[in-house]
Amino acid sequence: MIKRHDFECKEKVVEQVSTVLGGLSVERRMELTEVLSVHSFRKGQIIYHGAERPMNMFFLVRGKVKIYKEGINGREQIVRVYRPNEFFGYRAFFAHEIYMTSAKAFEPSVVAEVPSTFIRRLMEEDFCVSRFFIYHLSKELGQSDERTLHLTQKHIRGRLADTLCALVDRYGLQDDGKTLGVTMSREDLASMSNMTTSNAIRTLSSFADEGLVATKGRTVQILNVEKMKEIAREG
Repeated sequence: MIKRHDFECKEKVVEQVSTVLGGLSVERRMELTEVLSVHSFRKGQIIYHGAERPMNMFFLVRGKVKIYKEGINGREQIVRVYRPNEFFGYRAFFAHEIYMTSAKAFEPSVVAEVPSTFIRRLMEEDFCVSRFFIYHLSKELGQSDERTLHLTQKHIRGRLADTLCALVDRYGLQDDGKTLGVTMSREDLASMSNMTTSNAIRTLSSFADEGLVATKGRTVQILNVEKMKEIAREG
């Protein structure tokens, strides 16, 4: 069961949200403080389910979140990943639809929930807020189109290389300049790459044999980023 986060300063989260939206007035920040709630999620815990009706928008304060859709035989297809300071789960509200995807925490995460009606009112009153969501919806649509092309036309090596490069772009590398800033199961890597888990394991092992990556458990080091980008481009 989701528990209200006891250790997060709500006012600090409100300032965080306000900054991302381009700066809200003192009055709007006070209103946001009243309606916003902050929750913690364990690794692997569901944030929202597909087929639910959206009532809130979500803002990732800390942690990592994946958006996925369940396919045949319950297989998960990861369609998007999020990092801190990003909104998610708002498309369905704007489209007047139920959620077509589900959201789950990649790791222990802190998420703020904001009533969608409050965001809609902000958008009606402040063009900067409307422009923010139009921009991000447009960016995500373009990225989804590109990912669909990559996942349907590239060979297995190209798909996995593309996924690893996408994870570098989203989460960066750790201080050693090699280790991915996110740990993922082989199942999740396979899901993001539109392949079976066994194929993902074999392809990752092939990359390791070529000196392109090094793996330890769920940790992946990218030893040759440029070569990995080349494989991703060539497909």
